[in-house]
Amino acid sequence: MSRDEEFMRVALMLAREAKEAGEVPVGAVVVYNGEIIASAKNRREGNRCATAHAELLAIEQACAVRGGWRLFGCELYVTLEPCVMCAGAAINARLDRVIFGTPDLRFGALGSLVDINSLGLNHKLRITGGVLEEECRAILQEFFRERR
Repeated sequence: MSRDEEFMRVALMLAREAKEAGEVPVGAVVVYNGEIIASAKNRREGNRCATAHAELLAIEQACAVRGGWRLFGCELYVTLEPCVMCAGAAINARLDRVIFGTPDLRFGALGSLVDINSLGLNHKLRITGGVLEEECRAILQEFFRERR
């Protein structure tokens, strides 16, 4: 198992926890020097807050752990391609890299629908997509199938 797969498996575990709580199943972890320093799952329903996406919650935790808003040297692993809000937060936090599982054709902001990374902003993310893509897609499909 690759390093990316190892950390994505942790994010998938968090996505499963989100699903069990009735949340859209997305999980995220922030890694620094090969160690997970923050982890979160979607909490929009539970927190009754539109910004309680797994990525934002994990970035907020990582900032607290690192003692500042600049997350140089950190990587964000997330089961679903980040939306514009979350991709913007990743850029603003100066994350080195974002690794996502499955593309989000409806809201994805790192290449699927839009590519925020190509806008010439003052920081550019390294992006890796498709890590454990099938597993990440399957949990989302199952969640939405159960809702219909």
